[in-house]
This record gives sequence, structure tokens and C-alpha cells, in this order.
Amino acid sequence: MKKLFCLAMMAALMCISCQESLEDKCAKEAAEFTSKKCPSKIDENTEIDSMTFDKSTHTLAYWYKLTGKADNPIIFERVNLRKSLVEQIKNSTSLQAYKDAGYKFRYVYRSQKENKIYFDATIARKDYK
Repeated sequence: MKKLFCLAMMAALMCISCQESLEDKCAKEAAEFTSKKCPSKIDENTEIDSMTFDKSTHTLAYWYKLTGKADNPIIFERVNLRKSLVEQIKNSTSLQAYKDAGYKFRYVYRSQKENKIYFDATIARKDYK
């Protein structure tokens, strides 16, 4: 009976030690998304270039490239994109585990023709809670 109990405990410990941390999972998912789905068109004038994860700051970053009519810095002066992104994060169920862990979400929009950053915002827990 003792041997059976010891074997069960060892198996449980092995399972626990083999589990991927949330940080590792996030980094892996970001890398897989980038390699499999990037670049991808979001709409007529927006393309996602990549998704990255910075373990040291717990920041999941989305990198976008703007083309056509959207490739214009004036658009970002007129639209409150940050507010819209905060609402999207609040309502996202797919980001729930990361929100629960207090991760940050960064959004970077850059010009295709000028390679200039038009918008760069990091949304922290205090913003989406």
C-alpha cells in the first residue's frame, strides 16, 4: 500500500513539474501566432505583423502595419483608440487568464510607407479592471 501511495505521489509531482507556466505558455502562443498567421490582414488597411511577449514586464504586444487610407497620423489624433482597446480587453474572454495574472497589453501601429510609429499604448491591469 505504501508503494502504491509513493508511486501515485511521484506521478502527481511529475505532472505538476511538467506543466507549462503561464509566462511560457504566453510566449509560446505569441511565437506560434507570429510564425503561423503573420503577416495577416485585419481589414483593408491594417495588417498584423507579429505578436510578442516580454516575460520581464509581462507584456503581450501586438504589432500592426497601416496601409492605404489608414496610413495617416491624423486619424490617431481624431480617434480615441486607447479607450476602444481598453474596452476590447475588458470584454475579451480569450485573454482572461492573462488579465487574471495582471499582464499588460501593448498595441503598436506603424506606417508602412514611412515606417513611423503612429500609436503605441500599453494597457495595464489598472486600466482594464
